[in-house]
Amino acid sequence: MKEYPVSHTPSSEPSAGTPVVLDGESLDIDAVRRVAEQRAHVSLTPQSLAKAAKSRAVFEDVVRSGTPVYGVTTGYGEMIYMLVDPSQETELQTNLVRSHSAGVGPFFPHDQARAILSARLNALAKGYSAVRPEILERLALYLNNDLIPAIPEIGSLGASGDLAPLAHVASTVIGEGYFLGPDGPRPVGPVLRSLGITPLELKFKEGLALINGTSAMTGLGALVAGRALEQVRHAEIVSALLVEAMRGSMGPFQPEGHDIARPHPGQIDTAANMRALLRGSELIVEHSDLRRQVAAAKEDADVTRTEIYLQKAYSLRAMPQVLGSVRDTLTHVTARVHTELNSANDNPLFFEDREVFHGANFHGQPVAFAMDFTTIALTQLGVLAERQLNRVLNRHLSYGLPEFLVAGDPGLSSGYAGAQYPATALVAENRTIGPASTQSVPSNGDNQDIVSMGLIGARNARRVLSNNQYILAVEFLAAASAVDVSGRYDGLGPAGRATYDAVRSLVAPLNKDRYMADDIETVAAALTRGDFVAAVEDRGVELR
Repeated sequence: MKEYPVSHTPSSEPSAGTPVVLDGESLDIDAVRRVAEQRAHVSLTPQSLAKAAKSRAVFEDVVRSGTPVYGVTTGYGEMIYMLVDPSQETELQTNLVRSHSAGVGPFFPHDQARAILSARLNALAKGYSAVRPEILERLALYLNNDLIPAIPEIGSLGASGDLAPLAHVASTVIGEGYFLGPDGPRPVGPVLRSLGITPLELKFKEGLALINGTSAMTGLGALVAGRALEQVRHAEIVSALLVEAMRGSMGPFQPEGHDIARPHPGQIDTAANMRALLRGSELIVEHSDLRRQVAAAKEDADVTRTEIYLQKAYSLRAMPQVLGSVRDTLTHVTARVHTELNSANDNPLFFEDREVFHGANFHGQPVAFAMDFTTIALTQLGVLAERQLNRVLNRHLSYGLPEFLVAGDPGLSSGYAGAQYPATALVAENRTIGPASTQSVPSNGDNQDIVSMGLIGARNARRVLSNNQYILAVEFLAAASAVDVSGRYDGLGPAGRATYDAVRSLVAPLNKDRYMADDIETVAAALTRGDFVAAVEDRGVELR
């Protein structure tokens, strides 16, 4: 299957508009997405270049004074006890980059590689890594000319940063390795020569500064976090359409139950979105009407059996609690990713009139935890979507709808019976994707004896995000068919009609069994583009 939510196709030309400023201080997830998905240009402020130059001058004074500095006058990692003469500066840095360009597996897609490159450039632009301004300008040139390093996905422990992935970025700076191309990887050397670009020689610490940081997990994490919030909105939109099609109540979404009784911010926002999405519907049953129906149905007996459900099942009323919790998790994740995007995360770091900071800012633990939280939250989002799907397809649970939403003769036709299987299978698959941050394995001669596995965590979250697109795609199709078989289109509110119409603009009603895979792929692609959010917002529905 295609990984729709994580492989946006870039436009053929860089986007117009204001460049994204990379100054080490102000980069946010929306800006990373602009650079990654829309190929926005980037700019470096004069202040960030001046700060980098000053940091470099401080650093060179330290080296000239004879002060031992890790990775400058020593070997790397476990070989820190080996002293290296400063005359070997270029060879030491170049050998580091070459030896660590050992990533394996598929390359990150174009948009994700752009996000990684922008995250690394912004971290270096903070001005404490002691790289020359020329290094910053070279990475910016790559982004603005779409010369994007081919970065293998596998090889990072997320402890001394994302060493292997970032080494493949650094290799391109010295004229080695590969760029991504339309027909596969392109050797860097010939590409640079054709453009008249001379590879750079790495000076003291620059190889180390380029590869020693969390920018792979953070760049990818920024894309996942941003797209995950869009997925929450999709889940709210299809939930609302199902509530309408199954004649649910507005009662579970009333503000007093959330704003006053249990004021978690995400719960408040999801409840508000549900109210906005259901506003104007003629299908929603008010809780007061249900109470009156129950009272009228009571007979003069100890127990009276009725066909009236005062409350619907959890999957049709617990969206604020479930999806709201996903929202709150993503709020936390976004804050952690934003901090890391604007952090100096290599080692050592240099500050004027301060001792050289030999520390561990390269350790990816904050991002690793955040990505695992994302995986857990999105897994539950998929569970909710699949349970809602099951409810609308199961004749014993769907409050009167035909089994599997068959429009003709059940048994002769199967409706959505087959389409449910991939949704259920993907929920199971998501549940096998456990936390990566607990999987520390010592490496590097036990120098890296506790590691974060943060990039694995980001890739896990990306995988669940992708799987959920298919679960939601089947749910959108089923929700539209529930409207068809119930004949309830005329009672839909503005948002419900917009959602239904958007589905039907892509996929015809399921009047008889047909080949289903194309329908699912089509709607999954529309979810990636954000078609359904745009459809309801075009009808004047404002979502949080």
